[in-house]
Amino acid sequence: MDIEKSGFNTKLIHGGDYKDPFGSATVPIYQTSTFAFENAEHGAKCFAGESDGYIYTRIGNPTISALEKQIAILENGYGGIAVSSGMAAVTTVYLALLNSGDHVVSTDAIYGPARGIMEKQFCRFGVQSTYINTTNIATIENALRPNTKMLYIETPANPTMEITDLVACAELAHKRGIVLVVDNTFCSPYLQNPLDLGADVVFHSMTKFINGHADVVAGIIVAKEKTLYDKLRSMMIYSGCNMDPHQAYLVLRGLKTLSLRIERAQENAKQIAVFLENHPKVAWVKYPGLKSHPQYELGKRQMRGSGSMISFGLKSGFKGAEILMNNVHLALLAVSLGGVETLIQHPASMTHAKVSAADKLKAGITDDLVRFSVGIEDVADIIDDLKQGLDKV
Repeated sequence: MDIEKSGFNTKLIHGGDYKDPFGSATVPIYQTSTFAFENAEHGAKCFAGESDGYIYTRIGNPTISALEKQIAILENGYGGIAVSSGMAAVTTVYLALLNSGDHVVSTDAIYGPARGIMEKQFCRFGVQSTYINTTNIATIENALRPNTKMLYIETPANPTMEITDLVACAELAHKRGIVLVVDNTFCSPYLQNPLDLGADVVFHSMTKFINGHADVVAGIIVAKEKTLYDKLRSMMIYSGCNMDPHQAYLVLRGLKTLSLRIERAQENAKQIAVFLENHPKVAWVKYPGLKSHPQYELGKRQMRGSGSMISFGLKSGFKGAEILMNNVHLALLAVSLGGVETLIQHPASMTHAKVSAADKLKAGITDDLVRFSVGIEDVADIIDDLKQGLDKV
């Protein structure tokens, strides 16, 4: 049976295609730093790339390889590179694909540290960057320069939930010889496949939906073609940001229920978004499943579902947001997202605190914005929790 041609849920369970010599039903944890060679000739062939044998866990490990293969299959890519965190994925992409003097155009509302490391660290080595509202393709085109080498998109954007047209971005980028990189964390491979829409590289913070249990920090990069894959894997190996085998084992375990978790959380989110939109103390709601979302039709074309991330603002502004966050009981006041538990947080003062006030305002990360990651609890309980919290605002 060709697993790559099977259904998504079959790929979730069998996509790694790992065959254990002892018949284990799960991929074992190969908790080892180094691997013994059969003989001197075998060792030389491994280092020469003439054998697929393992050498050293920083370079490759059977547990990690099974996860890399499975995510690559789910994203319809050439190959995956598992790394120690989502930020390790971001940094590896930057290091592997950018040179001094290159220019990056990116979504202005991307994850704060992904912007911060570019503006505070990579700028020291001559890399230039421009952050814009990428929902407007004309705005992207106007931001491109002769030295633009990367178009970095996060869609839906964190935390504004704005959606960028990936097909249009790919057409624009490839006309100019620009690499299109997409952060697919908010959707996961279950709801969106950027490589199928023209992206060259896709990455995830697997800490979020892919693992789904708030007990692992991990990242992965998937390249569409071998040339980019080789560059990215080489950089991961040299920089030493490889994933740990136990980390990979936990992500593989969480991955098996990805579609079930997302379906449940998404159904909850649809009802919660409607509740919030109709609440008298809520000024606005951004959720791809609401017709009021400015890119509602694009989301329907590009995504296979509306997901479980909601952003909303209170009429009483930051003070109201603060009161709400301090008075919910079921929703955990914590950063991160995509787990089985519901989380609430305030991006302007938390995940995006290092972004300047002017840049936050320009990106739509306002003081009233509350980000809500919907979990799989009973939806009536989540709504009751929000209701009693809002009553105190």
